[in-house]
Amino acid sequence: MVRLYEYKGKELLKTVKIPIPEGYAASTPEEVKKAAEQIGKPVVIKAQIFATGRFKAGGIKFADTPEEAEKVAKELIGSEVKGLPVKEVLVEEKLDIEQEFYTGVIVDPSREVSGPVLIFSTAGGVGIEEAAREFPDKVSRMNVDYQRGVRPYDAFNLALKAGAPRHLLNPLSVAICGVYEAFAKYEARSAEINPLVLTTDGKIIAADCRITVDDSAIFRHPELGIRLAREFQRDPTTLELVAWTIEEGDYRGNAFFSQMVTTIDEPGYVGYHGIGGGGAILGVDALNRQGLKIANYSDSSGDPTASKVYRLAKTILAQPGIEGFLLGGFIVANQEQWHHAHGLVKALREDLADKPGFPVVLLICGNREPESKAILDEGLKDMPIRFEIYGSEYVFNPDFIAERMRALIDEYRKDKEVA
Repeated sequence: MVRLYEYKGKELLKTVKIPIPEGYAASTPEEVKKAAEQIGKPVVIKAQIFATGRFKAGGIKFADTPEEAEKVAKELIGSEVKGLPVKEVLVEEKLDIEQEFYTGVIVDPSREVSGPVLIFSTAGGVGIEEAAREFPDKVSRMNVDYQRGVRPYDAFNLALKAGAPRHLLNPLSVAICGVYEAFAKYEARSAEINPLVLTTDGKIIAADCRITVDDSAIFRHPELGIRLAREFQRDPTTLELVAWTIEEGDYRGNAFFSQMVTTIDEPGYVGYHGIGGGGAILGVDALNRQGLKIANYSDSSGDPTASKVYRLAKTILAQPGIEGFLLGGFIVANQEQWHHAHGLVKALREDLADKPGFPVVLLICGNREPESKAILDEGLKDMPIRFEIYGSEYVFNPDFIAERMRALIDEYRKDKEVA
């Protein structure tokens, strides 16, 4: 799933006629000041990060003048809120709030529902789970027939059931129907407005929102400007963007890459190339027990092509500061493993020819295993690296593989000290 920043989500709400505060995204204090001048009234400045609880964490601040807004922005932009870097903020008009509501759509994957659920609550401003627990009479739900959609009278009934005032049914129904329209239009997994507020001058406005789009649908929505169709709490790294082009250009099999650290400034990091998500995690745990850490988490499974494996391995090896490369095939795979072998030989030959003694441990199990081990052995035998190749006899022994990785790294360090 791909989360959208608040300002992006509000742009989607605007397309379905849901009122939103006047506001502008900004990435510098000067832009914040300009936005506040354009709004012409007290403003709220919100850190754009993928986290809830921003207000308590100091990620939402207020300013009465453009100059004050600029000063606040200097403190906020470039700081960290809840451990996440703040690169952008949303500058919005400060609302005078009389009452807070909640409305949203989530996907219930259960066998009984298996579809969208539309929710409304007169207890907004808190998590919907908390509201349902503490004020069950103030929360109403509706299982949505995806082909039928949501009609205005559905929204009326939903709001009435949760105790909404009758004189607000029309504007509330616009927001309730609209959030479902946005959910369906942009193929979201969830779309929530919290709080949906009634202002002191009688307007219903989406004060905050959270929208998560199905990653499988991103290619149908270039207007969203999503650079990488995966959920991150941070912006993707350069290598993650490079790795995503592997997936975009070839849907045969999987080539997942996530960078665990962007800068390696201490020893003990390994470039990790897993095969099969669950089994590969066993290798990560075993490396940790040996005092080693993974610089990335990668997975190539689902019978990928040799070219896809090659490009993934090249991405892993491009991380500066790694002290080894481990192929963690902790699974007896039903895919043709010689595609892995061919791709790895090409990548390792290209990237490690000038790294004498560099540690490489390869565990490869499954279909065409003997042929794959032979391809690896033949393709790497004249390389100046330290490499060891293992097969199915070690598939259930991740600690042994991690021990071998540790031993080769220790030898590699000694060689570098002597040199």
